[in-house]
Amino acid sequence: MEFYKSLGINIKNRRKKLGLTQEQLAEKIGMSLNFVGKIEVAFSKPSLDTLIIIADALNTSVSDLTKFD
Repeated sequence: MEFYKSLGINIKNRRKKLGLTQEQLAEKIGMSLNFVGKIEVAFSKPSLDTLIIIADALNTSVSDLTKFD
């Protein structure tokens, strides 16, 4: 579960760095606002395909989103 918490934090931080709201990210990736919110708080676990779509929308890589300090 710790992996998904860290992943959610990285997605949220990257989204905010780009000045995007959860709603804007949801529109970019063609998924619901509710789903994006759940990913960011580790309530939902995205598939690899979804993670690739999110990384592309955030102009980053899956590798960068899964790097944890």
